[in-house]
Amino acid sequence: MRKYDIILLDADDTVFDFGQAELLALKRLFTMYGIPYTDTNIRDYQEINDGLWKQFEAGAITKDFLLDHRFALYFEAKGIQADGVKANQDYLDGLAEGNILLPGALEVVKRMKELGCRVYLATNGVTRVQKKRLATSEICGLCDGIFVSEEAGSQKPQKEYFDFVFSRLGNPDKKRVLMVGDSLSSDIKGAVAYGLPCCWLNRKGQSTDLPVDYTVTAVPDILLAVEG
Repeated sequence: MRKYDIILLDADDTVFDFGQAELLALKRLFTMYGIPYTDTNIRDYQEINDGLWKQFEAGAITKDFLLDHRFALYFEAKGIQADGVKANQDYLDGLAEGNILLPGALEVVKRMKELGCRVYLATNGVTRVQKKRLATSEICGLCDGIFVSEEAGSQKPQKEYFDFVFSRLGNPDKKRVLMVGDSLSSDIKGAVAYGLPCCWLNRKGQSTDLPVDYTVTAVPDILLAVEG
């Protein structure tokens, strides 16, 4: 028995192992540009990138600005003479190959389908990257579709993103749609504001004052929120 008809799964760090995908893409990029692949260089890039993504989620900058400037800002900080826009394209080419699933993700999606759920990925990623990752992954044939912020013209947690998703789902009863994700600032905040039940994958032992319906610490436990 299922509690929900439709499951919206965040992609990165909920289904896909973004950490591994990012490191492999950075290693490829750093090799191309002659940048030492060190913990310090990786951390410095991630700090710049994470800061820009937080600004994007808050609606302070556009996706184009984020993509065009993250490596430009990194190169500037490191004193590297290189084209940040081209570097971003090279990085995305590598990231698109990162379709490694988190442990238990395949089994969770299979079980959701056995229960008769419609399963969609709901992500703030880049369209060509996220669609290629899904198309080449083990869950491709199990997912009913993917909603990418770039196509929506807005991003989680914004209402407009969820309006985009729901219009394409046929405007189902919100009580029958479960949002599952690891990010408090995008997945959970967005779901709560939109009136959706939500399941928070809290693998880092964080805390929140948001009214979360379900909190789990491992991917397989997501099914506790789905099964009746």
